[in-house]
Amino acid sequence: MRPVLAALAIALAAPVASASPPAVALSDARTILPDAAPKCTDVECLLESTYAKDDKARSLALVLYRETGSVAGVGPEELMDGGYRGKIKLVPQLPTGTYRQHLAWVLDAHRSFDAFFAKLYEGQPAPSYRWQGIQYRFVRSVKKRTPSAYAIDWLVEYNVVGSLLQSEAGVRETIFHELFHSNDGAHKDWSARVLQKDYDAIVARCKTSMKCLAPYAPNDTIVRATGTYYAFQQNNGNGVHEYAAELAVRYWEEHRQILATGKLRARPFKCGTAENARSWKALVDEFFAGRDLTPSC
Repeated sequence: MRPVLAALAIALAAPVASASPPAVALSDARTILPDAAPKCTDVECLLESTYAKDDKARSLALVLYRETGSVAGVGPEELMDGGYRGKIKLVPQLPTGTYRQHLAWVLDAHRSFDAFFAKLYEGQPAPSYRWQGIQYRFVRSVKKRTPSAYAIDWLVEYNVVGSLLQSEAGVRETIFHELFHSNDGAHKDWSARVLQKDYDAIVARCKTSMKCLAPYAPNDTIVRATGTYYAFQQNNGNGVHEYAAELAVRYWEEHRQILATGKLRARPFKCGTAENARSWKALVDEFFAGRDLTPSC
């Protein structure tokens, strides 16, 4: 989950849908669409029933499912332990009416991911990376604007009042970050197995010094409450998970720039420090089929 956005919006080619994306199972769809008609025997029926009172939202939810195998439902009411954020009450919030725009942004995000991967891997081996067949549990936080989102397996909890999720660009970046967590888990907690040693050494060396941490931070996302780079925020689970997700976002951002303009606006992240180079290569090899278009250092 991410508290503050450093957005970067680069236009890409028209959406490219996968021929047969992974799809949310009927049993899982029932869980996140609890108010659907009991008579439904397929996911589209569940969606039509749940969104019956909002034609536009129903259409968006159906297109999202048909193109990506993803289902937009709701999460449970809960009192979440937000670590450094404190306790947060979350309540179910279907993305209809004034919240319908979030469905459009989620659909746009998935179409942009389809276009990105199709263009980057045209004529190349496919990456070991999944971004389709996702359960979206929409919720609303009470009296707070955090967390914006968090991921569990192939499920993303999405807060309609989350501070990061108030623009198309913010939704794209946040979802890419969260889906990396799902991929990381599917790769047997790769980030903790591969990046932990370097990560712990950086934290031990720099502690909370922004000047010291700056060369190692994949993005300039900062936690307002603590003034620390999000990639190195403590009391937030194992911080290496967030560092790795920010690293994946940096890969996405740098390659979007290259695909759109043929060059980077700044020095590649991998060229900053020896630790950056190691983590970048490990990420590229594990998740992105060794595909690295960034220039040599």
